[in-house]
Amino acid sequence: MEQKLYSKKKVAGTCDMDSVAASKRQDTAHRAYDVLLMAQRYWSNMDRFRRERDRNKRYTYGDQWGDYIEVDGERIKESEYIKKQGKAPLKNNLIRRLVKNVLGVYRSQSKEPTCTARDREEQELGEIESTLLQANNQINRMPKLNARMLEEYLISGLAIQKRYYGWAQDRCDVWTENVQPNSFFIDNVMRDVRGWDVSCLGELHDITFGQLCGQFAHSPSDYARLRNIYGMAADRAIVADNVEKFGYSSLKNLDFYCPDNPTLCRVIEVWRKERKPRLRCHDWNSGEVYKIDIADKELLVDMENESRIARGTALGMSEDDIPLIDTEWFIDEYWYFYYLTPFGDILEEGESPYEHGEHPYTFSAYPMIDGEIHSFVSDVIDQQRYVNRLVTMWDWIMSSSAKGVLLFPEDQLPEGTSLEDIADEWTRFNGVIAIKAKAGAPLPQQVSANSTNIGINELLQMQLKFFEDISGVNGALQGKPGYAGMSGVLYAQQTQNSTTSLLDIMEDYSDFICTGAYKTVELMQQYYDGPRVVNIAGKRGAVVIDPKRTRDVKFDISIVESTTSPVYRQYANEMLLEFWRAGQIPIKLVLENGDFPFADSLLQSLDAMEEQMAQLQAQQQAQQPQGAPPQQEGGGQQKATPVGQLVDQQPAPGLPQ
Repeated sequence: MEQKLYSKKKVAGTCDMDSVAASKRQDTAHRAYDVLLMAQRYWSNMDRFRRERDRNKRYTYGDQWGDYIEVDGERIKESEYIKKQGKAPLKNNLIRRLVKNVLGVYRSQSKEPTCTARDREEQELGEIESTLLQANNQINRMPKLNARMLEEYLISGLAIQKRYYGWAQDRCDVWTENVQPNSFFIDNVMRDVRGWDVSCLGELHDITFGQLCGQFAHSPSDYARLRNIYGMAADRAIVADNVEKFGYSSLKNLDFYCPDNPTLCRVIEVWRKERKPRLRCHDWNSGEVYKIDIADKELLVDMENESRIARGTALGMSEDDIPLIDTEWFIDEYWYFYYLTPFGDILEEGESPYEHGEHPYTFSAYPMIDGEIHSFVSDVIDQQRYVNRLVTMWDWIMSSSAKGVLLFPEDQLPEGTSLEDIADEWTRFNGVIAIKAKAGAPLPQQVSANSTNIGINELLQMQLKFFEDISGVNGALQGKPGYAGMSGVLYAQQTQNSTTSLLDIMEDYSDFICTGAYKTVELMQQYYDGPRVVNIAGKRGAVVIDPKRTRDVKFDISIVESTTSPVYRQYANEMLLEFWRAGQIPIKLVLENGDFPFADSLLQSLDAMEEQMAQLQAQQQAQQPQGAPPQQEGGGQQKATPVGQLVDQQPAPGLPQ
């Protein structure tokens, strides 16, 4: 009897140690929808965060009466309710000033990340890597990106950047992008403030069809496939029915699958941790610990161990004394990426292509206590609301107070004259009103009443004081002048105290910058070759640069004073001039290593003078008889002196810095 055949999916379906291999037993649509549903669940779980962020953003940029209230069973905006009362919803935006002050503190720091090699013998490579990092920061306009990301950090409490290697701006390099939090999702079980326990994250991309093809079309068949999937977006004749205005956000009806603009292509990028059995290796000869796939054990471990045993035995070593590679079986979690369409197509997938083995995102949530995020702006929203309420109430009281009301007895109206005529004559310059005065009758009088002092001014001043106390940004940090007789030391101390209150959030953001700089350096180590490094770092690094050696160097990255700050440049110039005055270095080294506005032109002039003197000396030597030494006027031998040394003989203490 012929044996019955069973489906391979059913037979092998219970073996799921390799999660990717197990998922590939399904058809592509099922695999894609499984990943999409997981990503959609995480994105939906961030709905409350997006609503809180939108509220904080509204208050930051002036829309401070947009909260909904319930009046007589009707849900209505506060601004609409105030307008129905016949009044204007007044506001004084203090939050925007607060955010700009913190941004000003950050911009004034003039700091940047630098690399320091852990091995001091490799510090020269650390200096070269710092130069590469600074050049990459200039390409990406990192000061501007980091300032805008700090503004987002203050408003929402979540900062996200993405770093990758690829084509952009007609060049292939390491690029950094700010990620919009409304398009970002992350798993809701993360509790580590460093983000090390995250298991899934990703981003929604709305790109043009041309950008889509530039990234995913590697052949005409790929283009035809993309054209079939995104047919509407590929048709350039379709004009988007989009009401979004330039400079104004319309991210109100966010959807996971569909973009607001039908001419854009929605691509869903998902990074999640997968698992598979691997071997953890410990090389006793080098002390290295690493992991390999089980399929590579024979090539990378067994053959190497056999070679070491053969070499050790030939040298007379006992087998127990030969350093071998030990292995240990374990289940490894690694990062795996998917680029998906909303229709269940997998555009691209694979294990992380980066040598750091992680996802390309850098994120930081503040303060991340029990998984909760409480932004800097949210702390002062209640004070901002109360200030607006007091100002509006004061306006109501002033508008309802009597201002120049005329009390005119009706029995004193002249014949043929109406109250409108009296009102006209009363407000006219040099007006005259005839009345029929009667004995004991009251005369017309004007009533003007000031607003009753019910303590609104005191309450307003108290709320403004609370605003500064809660935020930590006091008047000194805002640049406000002190009171009469206030000492400069006290004013400086108040500024320092205010900066101290911001130290926690600023240091947390600096750690975010350092984490991103680590990934940038690792990408440069992976993708930059020797010629590119020399091209960026200069000819000085041509002798010491070895891409393999540079790739293995581990760096510590710290935030230090930027070399572009005026204080740093002035200090460096002063040190170089002191060395020159002491006669330790020539003037050309001062000009080459210093930061003087005239350095390039002066160096060119020195080079031209040296060339002229060399030509003059060559002509003098050609005119002398062969074998005769050059003569001076006094009869001694003449010795050529370089121009640089001639200049060095006459120090110039007044050299500009």
